[in-house]
Amino acid sequence: GPSWTRERTLVAVKPDGVQRRLVGDVIQRFERRGFTLVGMKMLQAPESVLAEHYQDLRRKPFYPALIRYMSSGPMVAMVWEGYNVVRASRAMIGHTDSAEAAPGTIRGDFSVHISRNVIHASDSVEGAQREIQLWFQSSELVSWADGGQHSSIHSA
Repeated sequence: GPSWTRERTLVAVKPDGVQRRLVGDVIQRFERRGFTLVGMKMLQAPESVLAEHYQDLRRKPFYPALIRYMSSGPMVAMVWEGYNVVRASRAMIGHTDSAEAAPGTIRGDFSVHISRNVIHASDSVEGAQREIQLWFQSSELVSWADGGQHSSIHSA
């Protein structure tokens, strides 16, 4: 039968998405899809973290511009949890090139250019684990006892 393992993925609203006030729209789409938010923070990305995050693009001609852009303003990094969340989030955000991104995807609805594509999501389970450890301390992530499905807060 199918594996029902709960995955985690890193989703980051890039500086252009934060500047355009799209953070709430992104959160709403992930919540409506049924995923559970287990970590979130707004930060100015340190160049050392960006260099490690984008290590596979280091030799690309656009790399310096990418690092400049990603450190140009605040971003919102989030960890989402759920069944098949890595693959589902990639489908939700759409193609890297906004011209190729389908309507209804985050990039299809909001992205204006390949270099200003609003959002990042991990591309594999292994990549997600690496990226989550890079961007978050384990103490910054919460675990829902019931998977976040029927949470209520009780006062003592």
